[in-house]
Amino acid sequence: MESVKRSKERMKKFPILVAQCHKQGSAYAACVISKRNLKKDDCIKEFESFRNCLAKAAVQHNTKI
Repeated sequence: MESVKRSKERMKKFPILVAQCHKQGSAYAACVISKRNLKKDDCIKEFESFRNCLAKAAVQHNTKI
């Protein structure tokens, strides 16, 4: 049950990580919304930027994503 406890603690930190990366998240969301027929890798640049930001924020908060 220790793994469940650790997972719950990580999930509690997730909103903080997302809030810290709101600019990258907004750019990714705007890209996805702007596409009429979204295809794989259409917004890869924005997604990678968002993902990298989340990873950096997770390191700062001593957690995993």
